[in-house]
Amino acid sequence: MFGKPIELFRIFGFAIRIDPSWLIVAILVTWTFTRTFPAWAPGLASSTYLVMGVAAAIGYFVSVVLHELSHALVARTYGMEMRGITLFIFGGVAEMPGEPTTAQAEFVVAAAGPAASFALALAFGAGYLVATVAGLPAPVAAICGLLGVLNATLALFNLAPAFPLDGGRMLRAVLWGWSGNLRRATRIASGIGSGFGLLLVGLGVLSTVRGNLVSGLWFFLLGLFVRNAAQASYQQLLLRRALEGEPVSRFMQTDPVTVPRAISVLDLVQGYVYKHHFKMFPVVDGGRLLGCVTTRQVRELPRDEWDRQTVGSLAERCTPENTVGADTDAMQALAMMSRTGASRLMVVEGDRLLGILSLKDLLRFFSLKMELEEVR
Repeated sequence: MFGKPIELFRIFGFAIRIDPSWLIVAILVTWTFTRTFPAWAPGLASSTYLVMGVAAAIGYFVSVVLHELSHALVARTYGMEMRGITLFIFGGVAEMPGEPTTAQAEFVVAAAGPAASFALALAFGAGYLVATVAGLPAPVAAICGLLGVLNATLALFNLAPAFPLDGGRMLRAVLWGWSGNLRRATRIASGIGSGFGLLLVGLGVLSTVRGNLVSGLWFFLLGLFVRNAAQASYQQLLLRRALEGEPVSRFMQTDPVTVPRAISVLDLVQGYVYKHHFKMFPVVDGGRLLGCVTTRQVRELPRDEWDRQTVGSLAERCTPENTVGADTDAMQALAMMSRTGASRLMVVEGDRLLGILSLKDLLRFFSLKMELEEVR
């Protein structure tokens, strides 16, 4: 992912977002389609091919959304939380914060995406045949034909038994149902996914050597993505197993460094930021928590205002985005950090500061637990 996703619209209660990397895909896909269509419908004007490329790119965008939306809708029927759908440089992902509750749920949810893509392939294939037989304009038939092939390819690729692709999730579900051990099933499926990623990297190198630079680069990057995603997925499962059920109070620092509201921003930088090296500090007044101040806020303030502005005037109020309760599940707090990009959260009770929860402390605990015992 290349930045904060941009929400486009909502459908059936799910937010559809695009990562900035999708803009790269939009340009490359449109350019590729424009160069492909002369083989499908020869003899047309260049401007016509460009319009066809844009139309096909939109169709591809809709196809990917429908693929991911099918995952989300089926997951909802099993009572699984879905945050939305994000499109990025290598396709799309339905964001599920937790693990499936059963092997059956995992299998059915994973299979929904390829099933939707196959259905779209059949629909576009039928459109191609109808357009050809009925003598409709050549661009219509070409667009339908290309989208039919693309959706069939998308379905077949996702059926590869390589976690975290849909086929890999289906494989994990089968292994999970057979062994009853989700961790072991994830380790095996992730190992296969990592190997599949290496295979794609090898194909990319081979294609490049043979002179197919563009396709070789895509295979290479896609292989790296699949390999990294497979390894990260297994680590996320272990992390979830280690932290789930543990309260935030177990990991929080009970004597955090706080900042008085009356000091200047310059004093904050020189006496706190450069001394303690934190990016967020709670702001207090007479023992009462007012909010927090971050280095991001300081950076946005003009340098000549640092000695004139007080920390209190800059402080952000306490919100559900920067605070948690002491009894909050540590995994939920980690998910909040991931969603907001914060590395430190204030642990509060009313207007009283109980402590600070840092990402560094959570990861240090996970590392020690992995070193000393097997996470089952």
